[in-house]
Amino acid sequence: MTTRPLVLVVAVALIDADGRVLLAERPAGKALAGLWEFPGGKVGAGETPEVALIRELGEELGIDTKASCLAPLTFASHAYEHMHLLMPLYVCRRWWGTVQPMEGQRLAWVRAQALRQYPMPPADEPLIAALQDLL
Repeated sequence: MTTRPLVLVVAVALIDADGRVLLAERPAGKALAGLWEFPGGKVGAGETPEVALIRELGEELGIDTKASCLAPLTFASHAYEHMHLLMPLYVCRRWWGTVQPMEGQRLAWVRAQALRQYPMPPADEPLIAALQDLL
């Protein structure tokens, strides 16, 4: 059995007033470029998942939220070739500021039933069912 490092990544389903979920396209030059994902990123040393997510939302989307606005929904555990990814998914319906693509990524507000129409990384795909059940 090959041992892979465990990488903790946090993701969020931002849900707007119309019940749509925000997806971001991974930009060229990054691993899995061109695939659509739930916004988020790696949890840094000394960070909680909530703190990391608040930081990532500011960096990636130019918005702010607080931990009390983040509700854990489900998680993904996926073995990639060089690492094992553990990714909790939070739901957020309240934030401040206007969502903007701060890193040049394409964004899409998507209805839950249409999420499978967007090609996603293998770790993101299993999260869709929980979101569809919620919405």
